[in-house]
Amino acid sequence: MPFPRGKKPSAAGGTKTSKVGVTTSENQEEGSQVKRSSSPPHGAPKKRTAFIDITNAHKVQISLPIKKKAAGKKAAKKAAAVSTKNQANLTKSSSLSSEGTTSEREKTDTEEDEKSEDSKAEASSPVEELADAAPPAVRDVPAYLRKQHIPKEFDIDSENSEDSYMCPEYAKDIFDYLKRREDKFVLCDYMPKQPSLNPEMRAILIDWLVEVQENFELYHETLYLAVKLTDHFLERFPIHREMLQLVGSTAMLLASKFEERSPPCVDDFLYICDDAYKREELIAMEANILQTLSFDINVPIPYRFLRRYAKCVSAGMDTLTLARYFCEMSLMEMDLVLERGSLLASACLLMALVTKDLGGWTPCLQFHSGYTPSDLAPVVWKLHAMLLAPPDDKLRAVRNKYSHKVFFEVASLPLVDVDVLEKALAPRCDASPSHLHLEPRIE
Repeated sequence: MPFPRGKKPSAAGGTKTSKVGVTTSENQEEGSQVKRSSSPPHGAPKKRTAFIDITNAHKVQISLPIKKKAAGKKAAKKAAAVSTKNQANLTKSSSLSSEGTTSEREKTDTEEDEKSEDSKAEASSPVEELADAAPPAVRDVPAYLRKQHIPKEFDIDSENSEDSYMCPEYAKDIFDYLKRREDKFVLCDYMPKQPSLNPEMRAILIDWLVEVQENFELYHETLYLAVKLTDHFLERFPIHREMLQLVGSTAMLLASKFEERSPPCVDDFLYICDDAYKREELIAMEANILQTLSFDINVPIPYRFLRRYAKCVSAGMDTLTLARYFCEMSLMEMDLVLERGSLLASACLLMALVTKDLGGWTPCLQFHSGYTPSDLAPVVWKLHAMLLAPPDDKLRAVRNKYSHKVFFEVASLPLVDVDVLEKALAPRCDASPSHLHLEPRIE
């Protein structure tokens, strides 16, 4: 059962007045949708379109840039013609002073040249003028702006060419950007900076956040982002152990505002903390986290990479769920906090593929992730040791969650054998042919 949203009882037949003196109803305070009147409020600006009022379009004169360029070209040619005329007049004056006469032929030639220049300026088309104005040589496009060539056998986005929400034209560019952005969010072991905390306390907090995500029915992206925000804040700001739950719940609130369509309100998070903190404290912690992180909370999370890489092998929902189970279990391990999200997602997917006997790391996965099996080996062995360790009775949220039928009961699957895992991690001679054009690994 989800936690009930926090609501304050209202007086019968009355309304609640805020600090600024505005009277709002209980439903408005809880964020319910209210039908608005079509008439604008008193003093509000009139409604207008983004560009121009279509009803007055016939009154608006729009000057196109190409016409301005053409006019500028014509003016320049006329100026050149006038300059030629002035030069001719000077020549004529000097001729009159020396010879005392001028020929009608020179005057006629000058007038004909002026008319010829005007007629050429009027007859030239805008296309020709733009062609004349083009630079003599086109600059080379920088390497980082060039469209990367994707071999046909590794093209996983063309099947969504009709779905604009999938962004098939630049989906790979987006994930390449997220992978480069990971350089900014590499974590270190910050526990020595936290004298009042230890890895066990952090694991208990993450276990509790998993329960919050499940009971509030939040997206998995919200959970992963909340954990990342918590880690980055703790890396920079030492806190006391009594404030650890406040940091975690506030990070979940921030992640909900970033990821959710309808995020829980502040009262909901105060309720799940059993009213251990005041509203002012949570809001102050929210401002503290944002300022500490310089308001840059778009942290690349492993869950996004996991879904992307699973598409490379057309993994089924059961295989993806198993990889998600491995990835979610890693959130509580301090040793795996230091790993990049893309690398951790790749290692979890490889373990899921081997567990399901669906093969190992394919060339398509290597092309899109940029990782080879040898790159994944250290993280895979950490994951294997984590899953092989006896479960802690205090940390049961993830195992209980993925033991449900909704998640295909993947938590009850046997762990893959070490020999099979070693064979999958062994380098292959055909794993990286020369035509793959693999991206360099970002250290």
